[in-house]
Amino acid sequence: MDRLAELAAKFVAVWPLLDERTRRLMAASEAIALGYGGVSVVQRACGLSRKAIANGIREIEDGTASTPGRVRRLGAGRKASTVVDPRLVGTLEAMIDAQTRGDPASPLRWICQSTRTLAKALGARHHPVSHTKVAQLLHGLGYSLQSNRKTEEGRDHPDRDAQFRHINATVTRCLARRTPVISVDTKKKELVGNFHNAGQQWRPAKRPRTVRTHDFPTPDVPRAYPYGIYDIGRNTGFVNVGTDHDTGAFAVASIRGWWRHEGRRLYPAAPKILITADGGGSNGWRLRLWKLELQTLADDIGVPIAVCHFPPGTSKWNKIDHRLFSFISSNWRGEPLRDYETVVKLIAKTTTAKGLTVTCRLDRRKYPVGRKVTPDDMKHINLQPNRFHGEWNYVIRPRAVKDT
Repeated sequence: MDRLAELAAKFVAVWPLLDERTRRLMAASEAIALGYGGVSVVQRACGLSRKAIANGIREIEDGTASTPGRVRRLGAGRKASTVVDPRLVGTLEAMIDAQTRGDPASPLRWICQSTRTLAKALGARHHPVSHTKVAQLLHGLGYSLQSNRKTEEGRDHPDRDAQFRHINATVTRCLARRTPVISVDTKKKELVGNFHNAGQQWRPAKRPRTVRTHDFPTPDVPRAYPYGIYDIGRNTGFVNVGTDHDTGAFAVASIRGWWRHEGRRLYPAAPKILITADGGGSNGWRLRLWKLELQTLADDIGVPIAVCHFPPGTSKWNKIDHRLFSFISSNWRGEPLRDYETVVKLIAKTTTAKGLTVTCRLDRRKYPVGRKVTPDDMKHINLQPNRFHGEWNYVIRPRAVKDT
């Protein structure tokens, strides 16, 4: 049997067991052993290209053939799309940020555009990419394919999505100018006492905390009303724990406490304060007391207060719910809220891997319900509605001279 046939038989026996690198090196070693003309003989015997065999010979001669765990040398192969086009990921995020939907309390996000549509849009913006690569980038950004989920709290307003886009544009503009942007809301009221609190903690085996069997609320059971202010730009939270009632006066008093404690120090030259709030509750867009108290606050601090309310039935989309309140709930899971001091301490200890810090204080002042705000009181509010849904978007400016 001639040399070519011998080599072909050898290669056929082991070829399926080798990867690209080991095939290249085996062929190169045989070509070196044959000497002059060996590359041509080996090329006909195994089918590898002359260039691949020559690369293998160079690796053996240079001593670079012993790279464990690699088929190709470090840096070889086509560069990743994100390396060739560094702005690709940023452009994709900018395209989908305002269109992100779903339950924001979930760590996963989803969008309503297909990967092919996104790939086509990216191509139109001079970022050519395949729909497969778009899917990989979305997974890397925390997005996933999701089925329908019941998260709607009421009927959708026809301008719901338009209001979302308006809030997104307003917040983005204010953050770029370093204007304070806070998200506010009242967390679910909590029973204070030795009551069951959902969740689990690591404790010695078979030694669970004992709590009351029933937690039916009665008038004599104290409640805690945590009202939160989340600074979107700085990822910090301020929680005012009330002990009386969750009213418009309590809501604005909590914002006042945030401004006095840290707001005026962090934003000494703030042109205004932007508040994003739910459409209902103690900070609802229909509540007269909320607007009256905001006017008093604006007069006291001398700074205009802009408010953007989320449309009806979309309270879960408020940033504070999934950037502050969800972590507070996780922090005190399985811990009975025996007294107000326990509530304050647990809230103040809330932190996240991304650097969230929380300040908490106890507010024992009284905020009686049933306070009437007359039409004459409303006339003295220096409120400027926005051209787009002025009932949801408005600015309350300080009055030059306080009404007496």
